[in-house]
Amino acid sequence: MNLLTLDFETYYSADFSLTKLTTEEYIRDPRFEIIGVAVKRGEEKTRFFSGTHEALRSKLVAEYDWADSMVVAHNAMFDAAILNWVLDIRPKAIADTLSMARAIHGIEVGNSLAKLSAYYELGEKGTEVVNAKGLRRDDFPVEQLKAYARYCVQDVDLTYQLFLTLLPNFKKSELRLIDTTIRMFTEPVLELDTSLVTEHLANVRERKAKLLEDAGATRDDLMSNPKFAELLRNFGVEPPTKISPTTGKETLALAKNDEEFKALAEHPDDRVQALVAARLGNKTTLEETRAERFLGIASRGLIPVPLSYYAAHTGRWGGADKLNFQNLPSRGENANKLKLSILAPKGHVIIDSDSSQIEARVLAWFAGQDDLVDAFAAQEDVYKKMASAIYGKDEADIDTGERFVGKTTILGSGYGMGAAKFQAQLKMFGVGIDADEAQRIVDVYRSTYPKIPELWWAGSSLIESMSKKKYKKWGRDGVISVDAGGILLPNGLYQRYPELKRMKDDKGKIQYVYKSRRGFTKIYGGKLTENICQALARCIIGEQMLRISKRYKVVLTVHDAVACIAPEAQAEEAMAYVMECMRYVPDWAEGIPLNCEAGYGRSYGDC
Repeated sequence: MNLLTLDFETYYSADFSLTKLTTEEYIRDPRFEIIGVAVKRGEEKTRFFSGTHEALRSKLVAEYDWADSMVVAHNAMFDAAILNWVLDIRPKAIADTLSMARAIHGIEVGNSLAKLSAYYELGEKGTEVVNAKGLRRDDFPVEQLKAYARYCVQDVDLTYQLFLTLLPNFKKSELRLIDTTIRMFTEPVLELDTSLVTEHLANVRERKAKLLEDAGATRDDLMSNPKFAELLRNFGVEPPTKISPTTGKETLALAKNDEEFKALAEHPDDRVQALVAARLGNKTTLEETRAERFLGIASRGLIPVPLSYYAAHTGRWGGADKLNFQNLPSRGENANKLKLSILAPKGHVIIDSDSSQIEARVLAWFAGQDDLVDAFAAQEDVYKKMASAIYGKDEADIDTGERFVGKTTILGSGYGMGAAKFQAQLKMFGVGIDADEAQRIVDVYRSTYPKIPELWWAGSSLIESMSKKKYKKWGRDGVISVDAGGILLPNGLYQRYPELKRMKDDKGKIQYVYKSRRGFTKIYGGKLTENICQALARCIIGEQMLRISKRYKVVLTVHDAVACIAPEAQAEEAMAYVMECMRYVPDWAEGIPLNCEAGYGRSYGDC
């Protein structure tokens, strides 16, 4: 397979740029124009091409064997979308140095080509792009176009060197996941039921007005941190906190730039969205803007699915291009409308498969809680078993409400959640218990499955050791290893805790923090356990996704679920294959009893 490293330079202006528009809007806009493209085949000298879109396509098709080439770009979602949507060119594989850098460095270096090139001492990125503002291709004087060509060539040469630098850190499977992720966006197939989205938008606007009225929230309530925190708690949401850079103490994280607060704007409960939007002074909630964005995209073509590979600390995917498919609403009066509006192409179905309780299964296995692992393997009702321990009743006598408490305990208490948060979580689902009962249930969980709390405590010890640049084993033997790079995962990538250090909280208690996207973030044994279990689950889901993609086009992944499309006539056969893939256990995870649920339908909401 050939290696083709490339970079497109395109027309932009004060009101037409990627700072004003999403990638999808920008490329599909009638104003879009390619100024030129630089291409490097293998180690050959990089070449620059300019011309009309038709002339560029003819030249590129004549010069390069795209069907047997891997395209490399920095932010390949942009460049590969241009290849496909504008020039009708689809390479055999796609690699993205932006995605690779995100997985390796997180926030430590910065993921721009300029910062990465400087960090690795590859060379200096040029600045000629600033002189191109407002210029159409035919507007460029000859000498200025030559200078722009040299700038573009330099970007390609830097990208090529960066790719070679990052490549040794990547297994082939992770490169294939990057390719699969990029193609969800650049090779769209999903359609939209616009009438359903239009109806949904009207309902959301009407509901928002009523929600704010019913909440009885005054402007003082919205702007006061303590009062706003209490409003969130009324909806079962524990307010986010952060370490104050001024005092070094824990404080509410409710400022417009706080990442966890901003994330509440995408909360699945539209009541929470409405409160956050009102506090920020926004006229619309996320649900409104998302519906509007869906309609805008549908007016321009099929629905690309923009996802960021390795967006989270745990390696999971995240939303991108102002469209977060990772957080489509699942609760509320109109929760399923957007999912129902997403349609497979005609003659096809969407198959959606969700890995059953994968985090709880990984946790029990990683902690060595063998009785819980065996219960999962035997397909016992572990929620009833937990409820039986909580209420001191035979499993046969457990009612639906008690089983729900058992389920919430299994899925929520595995990472050291305290009684107050457990009580709030149950309240969010309409189950009210007092503080003493919440504490009793948490205690029952910890005594029933003692290996899991032991894992948290060992995790706390590991954090302390890591802060002193000392490393020890943790969890099931042979799964992870700890060294100066961080915690090495089975996919060959590290979970990192940069600038890990100890400090005192406002009560004088010792705690550990590390530098993250939202500043310094607290880390403790239970949270470390959560991070690693989510990372291991993501490694498993990634391998399962690749197995599915061998036969069927993967169109979306949401946390522990994978969606693909298949011909309608093959629906049952395809779903059986997908479920087989979702039950696949990688060699390094031997012993985890994985299972899944799956369904199919013409719409995503019918699966």
